[in-house]
Order: sequence, then structure tokens, then C-alpha cells
Amino acid sequence: MATDTLTKSAKQTLVETYKLLFEKQWPTWLAGLLIAVIALFIFLWEGPWGIAGGYRNWGDWTFYLLGLYEKHPPFPPWMNFMSLSNLGLLVGAMISALMSRQFGLRRAPRWEYVKAFAGGVFMGTGAVLAAGCNVGGFYTATGMFDLGGIAMMFGLGAGAFIGLKYLVWEMDHIPQKWTVLAPGKTGNSGSGWHKSQPWAGFVLLLTVMAIFYLYAAMEKTQQGGLLFFGMLIGIVMHRARFCFVRAFRCPFMTGEAETVKAVAISLMVLSAGSAVIKWAYIQDPMTGVYHNFWFGSLIGGLIFGIGMLLAGGCASSTLWRVGEGNAKLMVTLVTFALTNSLVAAGLKKIGVFDRLGKGVFLPDSISWQVTIPLLVVFLGAWIIIAKWNEESEKFVVF
Repeated sequence: MATDTLTKSAKQTLVETYKLLFEKQWPTWLAGLLIAVIALFIFLWEGPWGIAGGYRNWGDWTFYLLGLYEKHPPFPPWMNFMSLSNLGLLVGAMISALMSRQFGLRRAPRWEYVKAFAGGVFMGTGAVLAAGCNVGGFYTATGMFDLGGIAMMFGLGAGAFIGLKYLVWEMDHIPQKWTVLAPGKTGNSGSGWHKSQPWAGFVLLLTVMAIFYLYAAMEKTQQGGLLFFGMLIGIVMHRARFCFVRAFRCPFMTGEAETVKAVAISLMVLSAGSAVIKWAYIQDPMTGVYHNFWFGSLIGGLIFGIGMLLAGGCASSTLWRVGEGNAKLMVTLVTFALTNSLVAAGLKKIGVFDRLGKGVFLPDSISWQVTIPLLVVFLGAWIIIAKWNEESEKFVVF
């Protein structure tokens, strides 16, 4: 009898834990904290977390295999650090979507694919100018105390405002037949597949774990670890529906400040951990300080911000939305990768890239003692302004 009771209790605990992890949406603030912690793990493991470099690796290899580039990229996608973390993020989101029975092809209206294409072009271009996307160029750069991150933040805000203005214009000027999803089946293919999705997700999770050990056996533990950490970020982002776009779009669209608070607090945690790592010389203090302050970061952020509003996703959310089956963002992923590769190659060829700016390490300019509290005050002010805007709707477009 006692054994039966223990078995029943254990089963009930497992079921409740599974529902908590994969059936209930995680709070945004929790995702922000977890992302900051995992980003610090990545920083200690190999270097600052970035995404755009992985997209570029995919684009570079595509053009090389098509014969358009003479010189092949230094590393294949399965050995490139950012490519591996990107693949991990995508697969992690797929695991989460399967475990929560949310995986399925999600089609979009025809006009959305046009915007997805344009959004990918804008984001791919902006990421080159800023030497990073919303993750590497803004989030991680800010956490590494690179002033380029702050400049890109303002650019992203301006770009989001312009992009939202366009979306408002679009509602009145684009024919409805282009913006309505045509009849057709989308999503899961049947109840049997719906029930078996968690098992598929569990198998995929075990596969990623096995691949990590395979990398370790090949003495490529760093690469395997980045795939694993990327997977964790993908799971976290999908479970919380975490998207950096919302931190820049929602204050103008609805006034909602929840994501602003989550991103700002996440940045406080990331910068605090980064300060410990850099100030103690666990990593070189100049690590991750290479962004194009101020011109490239600001203009690149503005262009990137417009692109992420058009696409409906940023560099990171494009990956996790593709992982759950979003067809529109699949177009964005491809155009982002190809554009980023082409624009980077073009700017380097004509010698413009080096004129866009350079990394500025804030503690070198004003000392660690001033930098840390100043950044906390700046991020706190962002939260306060966003909360005030939520209550007053001063900058709400709609």
C-alpha cells in the first residue's frame, strides 16, 4: 500500500512538473533572468553571446557553394561558434514546441511574406553596420560595457517607431485580400501527431545531449557546449514567448512596459556578471568591445529596428519562431543570412566598414567605479520612462 501511494505521488509530481515547464507560459521577467545567466555561462565558456555572425556564416557558405565567393569561410556551420549556438537556439525552441504540443507549420498571408523578405534585408544590413544584431550589437554589447550597445539601443527605438508608423499606414492602404490568410490547412497534421509530439521532443533533446558528448569525444567541447547553451536559450525564449522586439515596439504600440522591465533587469544581471568577469581579468576586459560607435551602431540599429517591425521578429525570435514552424520567419531567416553576408563583403571590399566607428569601452573612459552605477541608473530610468508611458500613453502611436 505504501509503495502504491509513493508511486502515485511520484507520478502526480512528474505530471504537475511537466505542466509547469511545458504547458504553462513562463513569465517574461523569469526568461530575462535566465537568458542573462546563460549568456554569462557562454561568456565564460567561449566569449560574448552573439547571433548575427552565425547568420553570416550560413550566408557565406551559401554563396561559396553557389560559386559566387572564391574563398570558402574559415569554419563550416557545425564548427562555427555562433552558428552552433544559433542552431541550438532553433532546435531548443523546436524541443519546447514539441514538448508543449505547439509545433506545426504556421502559414501567413501573402503580403506578410513580402514583409518577411524586406525585414530580413533590413535586419541583415543593419546588423553589418552596427557590427551586431539586437543580441550581439545591443544586448551583449551593453552588458560588455561597449558604448555601441547604447547607441544601437537608441537606433532600435527610432527604427521601431518608424516601422510601427508604416504598419499603421499599411492598415489603411494595403488591400485586405493580400493580408488575409487564404483557406488551407495549417498547424498539426492530426490528433495522432499532436499526442506524440512530446515524445518527439524528448528524443530530440536526447539527440542534442548525445551530440554534445560526441563533440567532447572529438575534443571539440567548446563547440558542443555552445550548441547546448543555445538549446537552453531556445527553450527559455519559446516557453516565455520572449522577444526583444516587444521592448521597443510595445511602448509605442500599446504602452505595455513588461518586456522593457524584463530586458532592463536582464541587462543589469548580465552587466553585473560581466563586471566581475572582466574586472577580475577572468576574461580580457576588451572582449566583446568592437561595435561601431557611434555612427554604425546608431544607423545600423535604426535600419535593424525597421526590419524587425516588418518581419515581426528580431534575430533571436526569428530562430525560435522558425523552430516552432513559423513559415513567414523562415523567409526572414534566409534573407537575413544572405543579405548580411553580401553587405559585409561589399562594405569590406570598398573599405567603408572600418569608417563606421569603433568599440568604446566605457570603464576606460570613466572608470569601473562610475560605469557600473551609471549603467544601473540608465537602465532604471528606461524602466521608469516605460512605466510612465504605460500609464500616460504619451508616446503610444495607436
